[in-house]
Amino acid sequence: MRVVIVTESFPPDVNGVAHCALQTARHLVDRGHSPLVVAPATAPGSAPDTDAPCPVVRVPSLPLPGYHQVRVALPSRRLAAALLDHRADLVHLASPFVLGVRGMAAAARLGIPAVAVYQTDLAGYARTYMGAGEAAAWRRIRSVHAAADRTLAPSSAALADLEAHGVPRVRLWPRGVDTVRFKPEHRDEALRRELAPNGELIVGYVGRLAPEKHVELLAGVCGLEGVRVVVVGDGPSHAHLTEALPGAVFLGRRTGDELARIFASLDVFAHTGPFETFCQTVQEAMASGVPVVAPAAGGPLDLVAHGRTGLLVPPCDAAAVTEAVRTLAADPERRAAHGVAARTMVEGRTWAAVGDQLIGHYDDVLAARRTAVAA
Repeated sequence: MRVVIVTESFPPDVNGVAHCALQTARHLVDRGHSPLVVAPATAPGSAPDTDAPCPVVRVPSLPLPGYHQVRVALPSRRLAAALLDHRADLVHLASPFVLGVRGMAAAARLGIPAVAVYQTDLAGYARTYMGAGEAAAWRRIRSVHAAADRTLAPSSAALADLEAHGVPRVRLWPRGVDTVRFKPEHRDEALRRELAPNGELIVGYVGRLAPEKHVELLAGVCGLEGVRVVVVGDGPSHAHLTEALPGAVFLGRRTGDELARIFASLDVFAHTGPFETFCQTVQEAMASGVPVVAPAAGGPLDLVAHGRTGLLVPPCDAAAVTEAVRTLAADPERRAAHGVAARTMVEGRTWAAVGDQLIGHYDDVLAARRTAVAA
């Protein structure tokens, strides 16, 4: 199968869309298929695509004003040319918004089936950054995804949102986790002593430092006696958060085996963002054997079994986050039991397993398109 993955982001970017697109390309290659990635050009001086599992076509892009880590693709003929040159059987649209919209239009003109993967809560971002525009965001989401042969939602909450807003042909497709890289055995006592020299309980956050993530909700946790907050990530809220979270350790962006070592060395993982369509970092913490505190909204509802693998709290409730961490901090046996249960829950969610599910969706779409043409 010849697949063109049109993605709004791709490594060296570090985010959920980029990571999922990379894992999809890797799995297709592993299964003997021929993927091609089309993505926005990276910032000048960024690493080349030498580690990509397949060819990558970069289209011109500009940094998003006020958030330079995000780049937005400019109109380019390279996209349609890539679909033609690759002789695509199917187009995979990863979180379509700008480049993906053009990919959908090109696929429709060329008569190529398209699968759209919903990953970003644009309506939630509109509320956060503009205070309005949620209805307009949903109109854009609906118009793009309605044109696809199938839309894949990463969680039951996201699937329900899409269907409630009139998006047709939606199916569930979750995300995988690298259970070899992320595992409890990577716990590092030397790292723990470095992060918490007085033996404090370590509560970690991993992700973008941006307004929609509401990392400031950890301020109360910073005030708990015997607790050290560790923040991994970067973004436009970094300066604000260094003031809002007194005593917290900021490690910046970390990836790969180093990130896995940090995850496994935590005592509690706390996620604060209420707009997650899936929340990969929660799953990586669980694979690392770490209990999770997360908002009872969006993707975490599918991932965290309340009272068994962690605690779910009301979204954007700082007091509830602090109390949940306090509860776990006071009960080492409960933390250990939650960590073991978390690891057990995600052991079957490998990228190979969910990658095969994705190929099954591709096959269904191609079969339906052949039937329609024959009729």
